[in-house]
Amino acid sequence: MKILVTGATGFVGRHVIRALSNCNVEITLIVREGKEDQTKSLPNVTKIVSTKNLFNENIEWWAKRCINIDTILHLAWYVEPGQYLQSEKNIDCLVGSLNLVKGAIQAGIKKFVGIGTCFEYDLSKKDLSVDTPLKPNSLYGITKAALFSVLADWLSKSSVEFTWCRLFYLYGEGQDPRNLVPYLRSRLEKNDLAKLTTGTQIRDYLNVSDAAKKIAEIVIGRQVGAINICSGIPITIRQLAEKIADEYGKRELLKFGARPNNFVDPPYIVGISNLASQKS
Repeated sequence: MKILVTGATGFVGRHVIRALSNCNVEITLIVREGKEDQTKSLPNVTKIVSTKNLFNENIEWWAKRCINIDTILHLAWYVEPGQYLQSEKNIDCLVGSLNLVKGAIQAGIKKFVGIGTCFEYDLSKKDLSVDTPLKPNSLYGITKAALFSVLADWLSKSSVEFTWCRLFYLYGEGQDPRNLVPYLRSRLEKNDLAKLTTGTQIRDYLNVSDAAKKIAEIVIGRQVGAINICSGIPITIRQLAEKIADEYGKRELLKFGARPNNFVDPPYIVGISNLASQKS
């Protein structure tokens, strides 16, 4: 299988490429100029294509890059912590992704795997399944849901298999230090106080390496449609923080209530997995 991957140098992308290491695949990477060195240790990579900004490339550029490609795994998107939810760059990602798909269809790809988010759902509902209505309330969620809706119709009419992986809350190696888990570990390792909200929010956390294995399974498998990439296990932010602090024996460094709660932050986000096992 010949796979073209965007976003391979990102937090999730690096783990997905590693998860594909034992598969019979040849991988072409589309990477931002200056990041080529970050791909040297990645397995099964047979070609690297550099670009200043893949979301600025036109349909013809993509059609040329997708020649002889069987499957596209589109991981790239704008995800700057603290900025991405309402950034106008989401619109650039949407438009650029549509150009990618149009070029890929012209080149004759057989399968497209896209990456969505739990923020596409109506988050007032509990235990989110792929049948939960979509009702995003951020530009990030809106553009992801829009891309899903367009591709679900467009690719089926083009005889291209389409799978959409909705990610929940991930953590693990390589995550931006501004996110919760690396923030906690950094503070605890330095013996500094970790300032937190009350921690009553309930979330669905999954290690990125486990999520990557699920995505890799989808890439080489045949399941189509929307798939939740989640643990399905509810845990409060407080419980998660205390679990991490216990690894260091430093619960006393957790200062709950030191930061104000975000009252627009949903109190409960937990997924229901529908990933079918590929094992025989």
